[in-house]
Amino acid sequence: MNKNELVACLAEKTSLKKTEVEKVLKAFTETVTEELKKGEKIQLVGFGTFETAERGAREGRNPRTGATMKIAASKAPKFKAGKALKDAVN
Repeated sequence: MNKNELVACLAEKTSLKKTEVEKVLKAFTETVTEELKKGEKIQLVGFGTFETAERGAREGRNPRTGATMKIAASKAPKFKAGKALKDAVN
């Protein structure tokens, strides 16, 4: 399902206009992004948790040349599904 299909499905289920649903979806993704940038986590009970994971600096290899290189530390977004979502899928 892509974004347009998701917007259409949500509009049908909520009886809202597609433009309204798009605004809500955009606000949701922007809010999640802003909170993760701050290092916060977002918990949606029954659905899951959005948070960041710290990746330490490490040494890697250039696959083309085989030379070792340093990979800088970084933060990566991650999502952990909640129990209700896991149960619904299984």
